[in-house]
Amino acid sequence: MLSVRHSGAGRAFAHIAKFHPELTAFRRDLHAHPELGFEEVYTSSRVVEAMRLCGVDEVHAGIGKTGVVAIIRGKTNSSQKMIALRADMDALPLQEHNDVAWKSSNQGLMHACGHDGHTAMLVGAARYLAETRNFDGTAVLIFQPGEEGYAGARAMIQDGLFERFPAQAAFAIHNSPETEAGVIGITPGPMQAAVDRIEIIITGKGGHGARPQNCIDPILVAAHIITAAQSIASRNVAAVDQVVLSICSVQGGNPGAMSVVPGAVNLVGTVRTYRAEIQDLVEHRLRALCESIAAGFGAQATLIYERVYPATVNTLPEAQFASDVAASLVGESRVIRNMAPSMGGEDFSFMLQVVPGAYMRLGQGSVNGCFLHNSRYDFNDDVLPLGSAMHASLIEQAMPLAA
Repeated sequence: MLSVRHSGAGRAFAHIAKFHPELTAFRRDLHAHPELGFEEVYTSSRVVEAMRLCGVDEVHAGIGKTGVVAIIRGKTNSSQKMIALRADMDALPLQEHNDVAWKSSNQGLMHACGHDGHTAMLVGAARYLAETRNFDGTAVLIFQPGEEGYAGARAMIQDGLFERFPAQAAFAIHNSPETEAGVIGITPGPMQAAVDRIEIIITGKGGHGARPQNCIDPILVAAHIITAAQSIASRNVAAVDQVVLSICSVQGGNPGAMSVVPGAVNLVGTVRTYRAEIQDLVEHRLRALCESIAAGFGAQATLIYERVYPATVNTLPEAQFASDVAASLVGESRVIRNMAPSMGGEDFSFMLQVVPGAYMRLGQGSVNGCFLHNSRYDFNDDVLPLGSAMHASLIEQAMPLAA
């Protein structure tokens, strides 16, 4: 059972604050060189270099293609425990519109979700832990590729991550522009939603727009399906079970051909849920609606339902422990112990299916008035020491030295 036996948090923060400028420079260098999932060659090399300079005990590269794992042993190991900390490294396919010295140098790519900051925070924790080693056990620092839709966490697990480094718990921190800088939020249970991709292929009979009676119009069918799909959340799912179903792409016909009814229409969208039972219900009802509505018009509809990421579900003891560690670091008034879950997805969920743990958010405030996945978003370097200290404090307090 994890418990907070003493607070080394203030000590960790003060220590890490001394090399805040170096962490900021490291973060900005990563920001200037963004890379997509499983292409983080430069990023991984910088992490490996940083780990060796920090003096960690082991560095393992190439796990899950471009993932890196660093091992730091405490002063003692009577507990025989391993605790894992995870940071994601990849960027997004987005053109940056900031005008800063560390602006992306890679056309069409940018760190618009703060993974550059997450990586820098874990590097800061590594340096502190390697220099002090005030814990009894082994710290496993996971620098993960491909969080943005590539399931990099799953790739690392399939590559033997937890067989090679059998952690008893795992923790991750994500920045939160919507939250005041310095506030740490967490909740027991679901923290992020499951991410599903849906594609609906509607096949009708094309023809002349002036003679629709000779056609089976897939655009008309698509319109009915789009409208009816929203009834799943309002009429099939209890109000306490949140569901988001969004159709985000409609492809059919040619804008240059105003009088041609197309033969097919494709719809693409996403479903977000927190519970597997609701996920199953949505898939079942959506398939039934698509097929029956299309049949009613003499068309056909095929649903392709892809479960991309499971829900990110914090285990209760680890969520409680992380909240207590946060309170020891920033004070109880700056900890949100029941933060509202997000409908966003997170592939740390795969790790939480293997080991207990918790995913939390670190408030950074809004930079440039922008939030995640915006072309003018930037990470707030002021919170780097706090994020590093939170990581380090989780290790020190999960595996305390004997009194």
